[in-house]
Amino acid sequence: MSTKKMFIAVLTVFILLEVTGFIIHGLLLSKTYEGLAAVFRPMAEMNALMWRMWIADVVWAFFFVFIFNKGFQNKGLIEGVRYGIYISLFMNFVTAVAQNAVYPIPYTLALQWFIYGTIQNVILGVVVAYFAKPTAKAAEA
Repeated sequence: MSTKKMFIAVLTVFILLEVTGFIIHGLLLSKTYEGLAAVFRPMAEMNALMWRMWIADVVWAFFFVFIFNKGFQNKGLIEGVRYGIYISLFMNFVTAVAQNAVYPIPYTLALQWFIYGTIQNVILGVVVAYFAKPTAKAAEA
């Protein structure tokens, strides 16, 4: 993947990460989070610290694309689906189980984090696979 395509892929993954994160956490799980207010920071404080989340998400998007690119096998969009599932098992499953063990959150919330995170990572994996495929010009060379 060229530097230009990698930059565009990272930017696209970051934007989609933010959009899907809002859908998951801001819409789908918002009622669940209301019942757990004592576990989380107050909303005003979270909003004031959101810049930290954006930095973390930019770094995450970079490494999501970078790691995919290092193992790229040119097997089409299914490679992105598989990558999204691998990342979810590595990251979302482990994090959901650990968060459930450490914080007083319901098991169902941890399960939703894993399921929604898997869907999110599969979508992002497909996007990265799309950007990683060689162009017709590069394939001829």
